[in-house]
Amino acid sequence: MRILIIEDEKRTSDFLCKSMEAKRYAVDRAFDGEDGLGLATTCEYDMVILDLILPKKEGIQVLDELRRKGKKTPVLIITGRNTVEDKVKVLDAGGDDYLTKPFSIEEFLARVRALLRRGNLDRLSILRAANLTVNPATQEVFRGDRKVNLTHREYALLEYLIRNKGKALTRHQIADQVWNIDFDTETNIIDVYITHLRNKIDKGEAYPIIKTVRGAGYMLGE
Repeated sequence: MRILIIEDEKRTSDFLCKSMEAKRYAVDRAFDGEDGLGLATTCEYDMVILDLILPKKEGIQVLDELRRKGKKTPVLIITGRNTVEDKVKVLDAGGDDYLTKPFSIEEFLARVRALLRRGNLDRLSILRAANLTVNPATQEVFRGDRKVNLTHREYALLEYLIRNKGKALTRHQIADQVWNIDFDTETNIIDVYITHLRNKIDKGEAYPIIKTVRGAGYMLGE
């Protein structure tokens, strides 16, 4: 899943980003309201983490403009403001949850999981291709009866491939969804990770399911 953090405090942004990447989320970041709104309206995100006090455009304005543009992306507000009036204002503007600073990372991640479940219940269903099964809820992967152990990034790549099984995915599409907006698409890192996946998923099996589509990219087939 891909998440946008709009937070001007670099230390807080760094901490949240590292914590979320450790949980296998792809994370983009913006440090002011204008850049954040631009990313949130032009890219597809599963969630937006939004601070209220931001330079250039305040968080409540970003939230209001997102909703007026028809964006239904779940938004978790993080802020030092904790009055009832602030909370009511945010919820009335279309915020989905409200977390007051300082907060524990455990509570933050629990709120993130809850919002993602609420907005993406169908995304938690077991995914299958041939005898490969992927459980998004537990992030367990099996090829037949064999459990496959993957790194964070390998799992994110595999889940994106299996959610789009039968479709040829370009390196740009993969980079956009599995890495982040600053990813250098000119590197061969995607090819390296595909090789890692093949070694873990296809090696020793009667037939490979991770395929190269010449001139296009990669595809997970049956």
